[in-house]
Amino acid sequence: MHKRTARFKAVLFDLDGTLLDTAPDFTIAANILLAAKMLPLTTEKKIRPSISDGSAGIICNIFMMNHSSPYFEETRQELLAFYREHLADKTQPFIGISVLLLELKKYKIPWGIVTNKPEVYTMAILDKLKLNPSPGAIICPDHVQRIKPDPESIFLACRQLGVRAEDAVFVGDHYRDIKAGKNAGASTIAAAYGYIDEKETISDWGADYVAEHPEDILSLIFYP
Repeated sequence: MHKRTARFKAVLFDLDGTLLDTAPDFTIAANILLAAKMLPLTTEKKIRPSISDGSAGIICNIFMMNHSSPYFEETRQELLAFYREHLADKTQPFIGISVLLLELKKYKIPWGIVTNKPEVYTMAILDKLKLNPSPGAIICPDHVQRIKPDPESIFLACRQLGVRAEDAVFVGDHYRDIKAGKNAGASTIAAAYGYIDEKETISDWGADYVAEHPEDILSLIFYP
């Protein structure tokens, strides 16, 4: 049997829109909130592009608010309360991710998560999904002083995995992910299948590689 040779000694993933498809549960929470306010419901298609900017991005999107709006923070907290109740109802790894993780396990390549999603939500989702193998590092905003695109979280994840940042690859679906990876000296893969605004041009991000589909990541991590 042909033995694969990996380009990298560790693989790091952004969470929402890269490793996991969390859009269905954000849509559930948003529609509960909209219904409670007797407003028209939204769709997953409308929610997806704003997920990379977290709950604030979703509120700005579906309520047409900005951060200085009088009820912005109150509405954001309401959304988060509903999201906590439904954060793993339909969330799943993107198709191809589970196979990829098993290949990493087979070749003893450690992997980790670097996300701007707070720890309370990240850990609750991961506890329910029980990914196999489990990540060797999980870095959330709670663990660093400077979040992505600053490279601090990349460096911390690599230390926990026992590799140098320049020997790792970071996969993400937002410009800040690619910027963070490059700032750390890591290789980067842009997840073109993720939560990307139609106004974004992925080729402008300067990623080393682009994965059009989650299944493409496997061929980018290993040499042909």
